[in-house]
Amino acid sequence: MNGLLAQAARHGRWLLVAGLVAGITLPLVAAAMRPWLPEMVAGLMFLAALRVGPKQAVGAWNDLTASLVFVLLFQVAVPVLIAVLFLVIGWQAALASAVIITAAASPISGSPSLTIMLGHDPASSLRQLVVGTAFLPLTVIPVFALVPELGAPAVILSAALRLLAVIAGATALAFLVRLTILKNPSQDHLAAMDGVLAVFLAVIVVGLMSAVGPALLGDPIRFAIVLGTATALNFGLQMIAAASLAVSRWKRYAVPLGIIAGNRNIALFLAALPASVTDPILLFIGCYQIPMYLTPLLMRPFYVWLARRHSLV
Repeated sequence: MNGLLAQAARHGRWLLVAGLVAGITLPLVAAAMRPWLPEMVAGLMFLAALRVGPKQAVGAWNDLTASLVFVLLFQVAVPVLIAVLFLVIGWQAALASAVIITAAASPISGSPSLTIMLGHDPASSLRQLVVGTAFLPLTVIPVFALVPELGAPAVILSAALRLLAVIAGATALAFLVRLTILKNPSQDHLAAMDGVLAVFLAVIVVGLMSAVGPALLGDPIRFAIVLGTATALNFGLQMIAAASLAVSRWKRYAVPLGIIAGNRNIALFLAALPASVTDPILLFIGCYQIPMYLTPLLMRPFYVWLARRHSLV
């Protein structure tokens, strides 16, 4: 079994592609999985925390000042800027809310894995994942306050508290397992956990794509607009962040944090926000998985060029 899971870890990028294809071509399966998305998101948080472990999580706080700067930049400054821009131009559609919510999200739990797939050290990805997720219930409050569609302040606070409960509960349970049952996992065990994460990511994306297949067949123009917006947001944030960091004193973080800047865990909000908010943006959530899961394949040339140009490795 460990051997099969290790193979799954090694071929993780293709498992992600398989999950995308299954989500689009098997709409009935995707629809059946949709009601379970909050539980699957919580499960993904548990698996990610189990893989990281408490020792690495504590070690990830060593460079706390830099991490907090990036949290404020990525999870507050950027989404607030986008929200203000949308308010100025008067764009308050569901797609605008989806873009703002995505920008305000924490890094995806698979960001260290994406960094590894692109040939870079995942340490800074791990650190930003831990710190960004820990502070997410606080950073979303000023951002969500600018989005009227999300409801009154009490609703925002309630969503933040539910988000905190999901994060804290899943992480605490995972760390308890690591401190008792899996105290000193071997490299084989870690590889097996990477495989479990890869498989779980491929499975959960099927449910996240529940709105994509019907939209592709029933309203291809709307699908193209939403997919184009999601792709431009994801890849655009990656390229802007990575290129900016490459010419700064934080150049060593350019690739890992570039990946994080565009790949945001919007699905985590499925476990916190009411269905009245998430249902209208399910198509965007599904479309956003496409550039996210294709990052190791489509963004590789950009990151290779950037690394060579600025001597990042």
